[in-house]
Amino acid sequence: MALKRMDNVGIVVEDLGGTIDFFRELGLELEGRTTVEGEWAGRVTGLGDQRVEIAMMRTPDGHSRLELSRFLTPPVVADHRNAPVNALGYLRVMFAVDDIDETLERLRTRGAQVVGEVVQYKDAYRLCYIRGPEGLLIGLAQELGSTKTKTNGEE
Repeated sequence: MALKRMDNVGIVVEDLGGTIDFFRELGLELEGRTTVEGEWAGRVTGLGDQRVEIAMMRTPDGHSRLELSRFLTPPVVADHRNAPVNALGYLRVMFAVDDIDETLERLRTRGAQVVGEVVQYKDAYRLCYIRGPEGLLIGLAQELGSTKTKTNGEE
């Protein structure tokens, strides 16, 4: 049997509402929000009896999803939100955007900060990392050539 697709990437947060708002500003749609609890859920995660609020966010193309989770019980036990880009383990999610400058402008109103700087890779991409809500590391990539690009404020 072949792999069908990647279903979602999970991110644990403290402020579920603020994180939903941030990803909405980026362009994701809230697909649904619910509370998952009970012994059956704990058997899947290995956490025992758990209670977690979950919001599923979908990219505009409908192919990718983020599952945002806020654990009510048991409490979260580790925090790697300030890990640098070269830390081991799952670290960031990257989104393709039409206009990186416009996207940064909108996300800055939600507290996003560029980690380094926006750089251009050959004639192919403009890229950057940002810290979003709760220090989440997010990559942005603008493919060059197929859309208008801004360089030093010019179109």
